[in-house]
Amino acid sequence: MKTLLIVYHSHTGGARQMAMAAADGALAERNLRVELRHAPEAGSHDVLTADGFLFACPENLGSMAGLMKDFFDRHYYAALDQLNGRPYASLICAGSDGHGAARQIARIATGWRLKAIAEPLIVLTHAQTPEAILAPKHLHADNLARCSELGEAMASGMALGIF
Repeated sequence: MKTLLIVYHSHTGGARQMAMAAADGALAERNLRVELRHAPEAGSHDVLTADGFLFACPENLGSMAGLMKDFFDRHYYAALDQLNGRPYASLICAGSDGHGAARQIARIATGWRLKAIAEPLIVLTHAQTPEAILAPKHLHADNLARCSELGEAMASGMALGIF
């Protein structure tokens, strides 16, 4: 049975909600194991044994969140040349853009020789003040549905051997 590893980090809950919605969607596929890991807890074994990846994080100051970057820093070289061709997608929760974090994840995925199966899914919260940025996030149902659909599509594609 193939394994989809969903690695996430979230400061205010938005990216966590996105990751959980994607996991819920992926669980619709019975012929696939779904592993959901908070970035600091994801180990090398999780990375090396996964058949596909979803990476979810907030964008902070135009970059991926530090603990997500730490995940990649801890596992990058151990996994280099061992993940070639495996599928991935990314989920970004951002106040106004999200593309900086998406580009960083894409660069790392290119180094790991992963295959993107979708454009980055970016959810904008439009938080612009310090108070709004730091406040707990409650994402709209339509955005969570998009995350669920991506998780389901990735799981189905993996189970069918499409990617």
